[in-house]
Amino acid sequence: MNKKLILSLAIIAVVSLILIFLLIGLQPDKKTEIVIGYQPSTHHAALMVAAEKGWWEDDLKQFGIESIEFKKFASGPPEMEALQYGKIDAAYTGSAPVVSHLYEGMDAKIVAAVQIQGSGLVVRSELAENYTGPESLRGMVIATYPPGSIQYTILTKWLSDNGLNLNKDVIIKDMGPAEAVSALIYGHIDAVFLPSPHPEIAEKQGAGKVVEWSGDMWPGHACCCLAVSEELIKNDSEIVEQIVKTHIRATEYVKDHPEEVAGIIAKWIGTDEDVVLQSIRESDMEWIYDPYKQVESVEKYAEVIYNLNRDRYERRGYSLLKEHDIFDFRFYDNMTR
Repeated sequence: MNKKLILSLAIIAVVSLILIFLLIGLQPDKKTEIVIGYQPSTHHAALMVAAEKGWWEDDLKQFGIESIEFKKFASGPPEMEALQYGKIDAAYTGSAPVVSHLYEGMDAKIVAAVQIQGSGLVVRSELAENYTGPESLRGMVIATYPPGSIQYTILTKWLSDNGLNLNKDVIIKDMGPAEAVSALIYGHIDAVFLPSPHPEIAEKQGAGKVVEWSGDMWPGHACCCLAVSEELIKNDSEIVEQIVKTHIRATEYVKDHPEEVAGIIAKWIGTDEDVVLQSIRESDMEWIYDPYKQVESVEKYAEVIYNLNRDRYERRGYSLLKEHDIFDFRFYDNMTR
């Protein structure tokens, strides 16, 4: 074998090794942990039930997932910040916060519905007897979740549609559920608008009375959804498909076993089981998983949020988000073909 041939073979071997190392370096690390966000509400019962039953671990271990962490958030906006910056992989959250953060550059999609309706307006006990509709809220201070949340979006739209000027006729304060109920009890605010079971908790504690359900304010409105990062969709689509499958299974179980589910929810959110069961029976919430049922009102949320921030969005060249910008139906479609 001559020297030129030996040199050529050596060069080929070195180049091949370099290419192999480069390709290995370009491959993403194998995912072994999934982090899912949620909020302390009956709305997210499917996540809690699947966790209690061990379904998340059992269903995802076939894909190399060794651990699953559940992170609790007080409301949707901070949960979406966590999703936007890679602190969580998936989220049970309000669909309005998803839309709001998509406008701010979050790379994620809604892959399944979680539930519709299910938030209540509670007016302080001594004021509730005089409640006759939105006009009777004039001059009141109302606590709800932060701007961009489902509750803020629905409440402010409903008030505006009924001729009330925000922060002039009605003052809106950002509060989490425990803080808001406490403030209502001590008379620091006049009303709260919160997801179940917090309206029923407020009633049980004598803080006030439920005077409106969100389904009366906006019939059939989308509330919570299951959103996942585009990184997970791109790199681990089979995991996303299984997450949707597990969610569907858990949702069906939740609908068929309300008494058992009330105990699980009570354990997760730290409240009385009887209050949770009352909430399941009395609120206008409905658990679902079909994302197509949320499209119409989620596109409306996109319009409402865009109009609230129109000047800033137009300066940045943002356009109105539509269905294809918000949803990825492929995983649900694969489950239901």
